[in-house]
Amino acid sequence: MQQLIHDRRQQMNRALRWSSLLFLGFLLVTQQVLTNGALIAYDEEINRQSKPQFAGFAGFTLRRLDDLGLRGLTASVLLLSAIFIAYKFKTWRPLNLAILSLLALNLVVGTSKLLLGRTKPRDGFDLIHAGGMSYPSGHASNAVLSWGILAYLIYRYGRVDRFQGRLATAGVIGISLTVCIVSLIRHTHWFSDLLGGLFIGSALLVAVIAVDRFVPSRSQLH
Repeated sequence: MQQLIHDRRQQMNRALRWSSLLFLGFLLVTQQVLTNGALIAYDEEINRQSKPQFAGFAGFTLRRLDDLGLRGLTASVLLLSAIFIAYKFKTWRPLNLAILSLLALNLVVGTSKLLLGRTKPRDGFDLIHAGGMSYPSGHASNAVLSWGILAYLIYRYGRVDRFQGRLATAGVIGISLTVCIVSLIRHTHWFSDLLGGLFIGSALLVAVIAVDRFVPSRSQLH
C-alpha cells in the first residue's frame, strides 16, 4: 500500500510539473497578445491568406467538425459519460472530476476572455479591451480538456491497455488540431487564440489528472 501511495504521489508531482509548463506557455502567448508581439504579426500574416469557401455538404461537414469544440456538446458528452462510468463503478469520482474540469475551464477561460476583450478576425481588426471574446479560444480549450478528461476516465476505469490509451490520446490530439484548423479556415479565431486555448486547456487537463492522482478513490485502489 505504501509503495502504491508513493507511486501515485510521484505521478501527481510529474503531472503538476507538466501543468505548470503548459500554463507558462499560456502566459507567454498572453504576453504576446497584450504587447502586440511577434506572434501577433504571424496572426496577421495568416489572416491575410485567402480562405477556401465551402458550401453545401462540405460547409455542413466543416461546421460539424467545428462543433467538436463547442462547449454545449463537449460538456454534455463528458457529463453523460461520467454519469455512466460513475454508475457502473459505484463511485462519484468520475462525475466529480468532470464537474471540476468544466468549472475550472469556464472560470479560467471565461475570465481571460473578459479581461482581454480581444476582437475576432471576422471583425476586420485586432484590438484588445474592445469587448471581444476571442482570446483564448474556447473551442480549442474545450476540445483538449473535455475530450481529454473523457479519454482519461475511460483509461482509468475501463481497464484498457496502454496501446488503447495511446490511441485515445492520439484521438484527443486529432480532435483538438481539427478544431483549430477548422477555426482558421472559417475565420473565427486568430492563430494565437487557438494556441493559447490549447495551452490553457492542456494545463487544466493535466492539473485535474494531478488532483485525481493525489487522492485515489477506493475503486482505483482496488
